[in-house]
Amino acid sequence: MTRWRKSSYSGSDINCVEVGRGVGLRDSKAPSIELPLTAHQWTRLLRQIKSY
Repeated sequence: MTRWRKSSYSGSDINCVEVGRGVGLRDSKAPSIELPLTAHQWTRLLRQIKSY
C-alpha cells in the first residue's frame, strides 16, 4: 500500500494534490485515479514547476 502525502501548504484543506513515493500524483478528491511518474519524469516536473 502506498503512503500518500499532501503538501504542508494545503493545511486541512481536502482539495489538494498528493504525492506517493515511487508512484506518482493523485487528486485528493479522486484518489482512485493516479498519474504514474518515473524518477526522471518527477525530476523534470519539479524543475518545470520551480522555473515557472
